[in-house]
Amino acid sequence: MMSASTMKSPQKDSSSCHLTHLSSWQKLVAAHHDMRDFCLREALSHPARFDEYKLTHDGILFDFSKHLITDDLLAALYELAKQVDIEGWRARMFAGEHINNSEDRAVLHIACRAPETAKIHVESENVMPFIHQVLKKIKNFSNAVLDGTIKTSNGQDFTDIVNIGIGGSDLGPRFVVDALRNYATRLNIHFVSNVDGEDIEPLLARLDPARTLFIIASKTFTTEETMTNAHIARKWCAEQLGEQAISQHFVALSTNEVEIKKFGIAADRSFAFRDWVGGRYSLWSAIGLVIALAVGYDRFAELLAGAHSMDQHFQTAPIERNIPIRMALLGVWYINFYNYHAHLLMPYDVRLGKFAKFVQQMDMESNGKSIDRDGHHVDYATGPVIFGEAGTDSQHSFMQLVHQSPLPIPADFVICARPHHHLAASHRALMANFLAHTRALAVGQTLEEAGGDPARIFTGNRPTTSIILPALTPAHLGALIAAYEHKVFVQGIIWNLNSFDQPGVELGKKLAKPLKEMLDQHQMNAHLDCSTRGLMAQILAVSDAQKTD
Repeated sequence: MMSASTMKSPQKDSSSCHLTHLSSWQKLVAAHHDMRDFCLREALSHPARFDEYKLTHDGILFDFSKHLITDDLLAALYELAKQVDIEGWRARMFAGEHINNSEDRAVLHIACRAPETAKIHVESENVMPFIHQVLKKIKNFSNAVLDGTIKTSNGQDFTDIVNIGIGGSDLGPRFVVDALRNYATRLNIHFVSNVDGEDIEPLLARLDPARTLFIIASKTFTTEETMTNAHIARKWCAEQLGEQAISQHFVALSTNEVEIKKFGIAADRSFAFRDWVGGRYSLWSAIGLVIALAVGYDRFAELLAGAHSMDQHFQTAPIERNIPIRMALLGVWYINFYNYHAHLLMPYDVRLGKFAKFVQQMDMESNGKSIDRDGHHVDYATGPVIFGEAGTDSQHSFMQLVHQSPLPIPADFVICARPHHHLAASHRALMANFLAHTRALAVGQTLEEAGGDPARIFTGNRPTTSIILPALTPAHLGALIAAYEHKVFVQGIIWNLNSFDQPGVELGKKLAKPLKEMLDQHQMNAHLDCSTRGLMAQILAVSDAQKTD
């Protein structure tokens, strides 16, 4: 039997240490030593610090004053960005070069939100006409469903939309639809993602098949979880309405025309996108159809425009004033020099309650890797553990650990200055909590201020970014999402990772297929490890007992 130590893996090479040998990296090592006595409480006593370290874009404020930084430290971080050629890599992405080297693809989700007049090429093709042809199709279809021009198979208006996808085909649209609930159209929007039957069966039980439209969102149209649920929905619909209804009650968002046709979906109900749109960046593409249905196409267009505005900022702002680059550099500072390996996302807005879950995939699936783009083991940490929930609920759960655990957790706090509701006193209380916790994390509480009780000492010096949106509009949401996308890209370049593939999810899928066959056949392979055999035996025994009950 092969042991873990004898399993083949990529070999270490001197180039894998390239990052840690840079002169800028060595300066940061020295800077971390020099910063050991840095005190945020003292630093925040200087009135100019807020203005010196804040950055703004389209009315959105990013306050970096509560970070463990000085001008000299930022200068060293900017030097790192220049040494790893962030500007060059950025230019390559926007130019449509194949920076996804493992899959030999361009990375052009940014093209999906660019204006039609832009010229963005993949090889010799200007992709903008294709993108805007799809957008026009989304506009016409969503408007027709909403105004009742497109009818169900029996001539009624659609009332319910079910988006079936997983990963980026689910998390992105689900997050945006929830965040923009104040702009909701008349349609009831539902999402199904999990292969667990508890996700889809109770939903189908309460829907009227005659008034339900299913969106099958799968780049390949072969993703196991998505297609399992898609075929369950198809069978349910055909049993209720007849096979002929499938073409009118199903829509496909995919690159696989052959499988779409085999499923029975009409060509005019198929919305294409290209393989240079990664799954976790796909909400800007045809995958965004459900967003257009949920909030109207005009709002979807505003979302795209907001993201494009952040693209322009990221593309043109100098490193020293570039919001995503600063966000990325600060993350590297804490992960690689302070060994702070978690990052909290704390939205003070229940509409942004799925923000952390959405960014988890964007960040952890992109940069949660130990092999660099050259196939070498890295000798430094990559990627934080992302977590978070909406405040103020989370103040009564994990915030105790965030405030007083021995190991600090950097955090981003997000709030909207203007709410959509009319409860002014509630919003003032929300804003007060937002301000209080960022202040408490930064300045802490001394033993004297705690009345001599050591249990109430707060060390402070815990870094946070405060992000204030004027309001939760589609444009501001688009800009916020794009800022985090570009942050992840920059960190991937610094760590020499390909942020645009996800081999880490493949092994589980590979192993699941034969295990499912064993469960289907009610037999076990003798070569399974003892633990898996024991677990399977228990599962099969319970299954057998249920059959005899």
